[in-house]
Amino acid sequence: MNELIPTTLTAEAIKEKALSLGADLVGIADGALMDQYAPDPLNPRTPSHITEYDGGRVIVLAKRISFATSRLPAWNDQHKFYGDELLISALEELALDLVFWLEDNGAPGLLIPYHHVDPLKFVKGEDTQATYPLSAEHAAVEAGLGTLGLNQQLITPEYGPRVILGLVMTSADVVPDRKMEKTLCLGPECGRCLKACPADAVQHWDRDWKACDKFRSPFGFEFLSDYLTGILKEPEQEQQIAKLRGMESSEIFQAMLRGSGVITGCRRCADVCPVGDDYETLLKKWVDDIPEETPEKLERLQVMTEATLPESYHNQKRWVGDL
Repeated sequence: MNELIPTTLTAEAIKEKALSLGADLVGIADGALMDQYAPDPLNPRTPSHITEYDGGRVIVLAKRISFATSRLPAWNDQHKFYGDELLISALEELALDLVFWLEDNGAPGLLIPYHHVDPLKFVKGEDTQATYPLSAEHAAVEAGLGTLGLNQQLITPEYGPRVILGLVMTSADVVPDRKMEKTLCLGPECGRCLKACPADAVQHWDRDWKACDKFRSPFGFEFLSDYLTGILKEPEQEQQIAKLRGMESSEIFQAMLRGSGVITGCRRCADVCPVGDDYETLLKKWVDDIPEETPEKLERLQVMTEATLPESYHNQKRWVGDL
């Protein structure tokens, strides 16, 4: 693990600066602990895998999602995609400003892209999240911002899962935060995330990432690679041209302009989660009913409620917390 650099900066000063730049939440994780406890030991993505120099601390930044977009019922509403993309752009600018502020104060800072697909590691049909350089959700738990839920999404006390995350690594020797020990998630007894999921991807303290990817990144790398491959397989040039001028090309063009539908997508599970100080006053009236609920989903939840805790929970217990 890299060496920490002595600094006159404090964790409190870093947090105050991040909040002044526009962050809604900020926490600092211990990079050594993240190296020690990789979310997936078979595919470790930890600070030291990115750099051996500046992964001693991971600053986790969060911006809350606009509650008006959460009240829009359609999972694929373009206003949601666009609004979330703007938040990601704002977080990147915020993180970059924080990096230069750290360096002006003698502490190195490295902005880590939250949404990134490495085409050399990408395998069609497998979890694209596995190609992200660092799990922002797990970092957020280590930074004391919340715990993971039934479907492994981050849940915070203030905004539930309705946040977007940004990451900055530094070797500044500041005191890290401690993670929460008790879970915030209400589990299958609540199960609202499972009821609302259009991909039916929510599992027992786990997620079917392959199914989820088609919704959370509907015009992402897999969609693009499949689309271009399909064009190349067309036997006639006229058919190729027709496809290039079709609706899919238009969707890709729009997505590439702003990232909408590529790095943003479905978040119905976050919209309906009842955890968070914002839920009762800003959301409950509009999202309490879940039209995606089916008898089959209710039966699955009942089975989960009566079952013993699965291996998936024990594998992620550090970040889910005690039930």
